[in-house]
Parts: sequence; C-alpha cells; structure tokens
Amino acid sequence: MAHAFDVVRQFESELAKRAGSKYAVAVNSCTNAIFLSLMYHKVKGKEITLPKRTYPSVPCSVINAGAKVSFEDLNWEGIYYLKPYPIVDAAKRFTKGMYITDTFMCISFHIKKILDIGTGGAILTDDFEAVKWLKQARFDGRHEVPLSEDNFDMIGWNMYMEPEQAARGLWRMGSIPEVNEDQIEEPPYPDLSQFKVYTEANR
Repeated sequence: MAHAFDVVRQFESELAKRAGSKYAVAVNSCTNAIFLSLMYHKVKGKEITLPKRTYPSVPCSVINAGAKVSFEDLNWEGIYYLKPYPIVDAAKRFTKGMYITDTFMCISFHIKKILDIGTGGAILTDDFEAVKWLKQARFDGRHEVPLSEDNFDMIGWNMYMEPEQAARGLWRMGSIPEVNEDQIEEPPYPDLSQFKVYTEANR
C-alpha cells in the first residue's frame, strides 16, 4: 500500500512548498482537516470560539471532537482561528506563502475553492510530531506500509486523500496563479449562533 501514497506525498511536498510550511498532511476534506487538528489538540470538554457566520461543518467538527462551541460576532476575511487553539480555518484562502508559523492551517480543495480539485483538504504545519500522528490518524490508525506488515497501535479514521485526487491537485496547482485573493462568501454565511443544535451540544 505504501506505493499508493507516493503521489500523495508528492502533492503534500508541493503544497507545503507553495504555502510556506514545513509539512502538509492531505486528507479527504477541510472539515476532516479541522476535526483531526482538534483531536490532536485533545479538545474534549473544552470550549472553542468560532465566528457566528461560518460554514456549518466547522461547529459540527468541534462538537464531534467532544468540545463546546461558543460563537462571536467576528467580521473575518480569508481565515480565522478556532480560539484558543492554533488551528486556522483557511478554506477561503490559497496563495503563495500563506502559512502562519506554529499553526495547524486547514485548507480546502472543494470544487468551489481556489485549488478546485473536486474534494479534499490538508493541514499545513511545522510540527513533525503532529504530522506523524495526523498521517496515522487519517489512515484508519495504520502506518503507510503493506497491511500484512503493519503494527496496529492507534484507533484512527478513514480520512486519507485518494491518490487520484492528489494527482489532480498536482496538475491543478500548476495551472492556477501562485498569488490569489481570498474568496468572499456571497451571500454571507448564516448566523449559526441562532441554532440550538450547536449552542446546546455538549453542555
């Protein structure tokens, strides 16, 4: 199975180079990039503050990670932090040198995003220990070795990027400008703070 990740590793390398981070971990969506970053930071039982106007999958990821959601009235563009953690939702940004040092920057490759490969996401980071955990966590707790040679020591999730998507990402990255403006959501995201499903979860 290890050879199937060669193109994924190549995509991650080019992605990190473009963004300015040491590492990139490719997954199957930005939603799951956020979820895995939250799980790595062991947020269960903690409170995380989000803008009240954001995509619904973000508070869902927080709640599914066992944390509580608090909303703030924040007029954001391009990126925002999942406070108080160094986790950044950067689904609306993809431009050369975008990485912010010492963060877990989560980006999206949805068909409507700047690097529009159809689906997928990634976590940009400088933390090598985190990268080892994230790569194993995204792959059902497996290491990137043939199944018969694996040593199972983690409960993980099925969130890895398929090689076909990584190959498309490499091709698409070479055909879009290096420098891009942040995307603007039109019409704006709804005010999620008015929905009890988010505000009363995990209380």
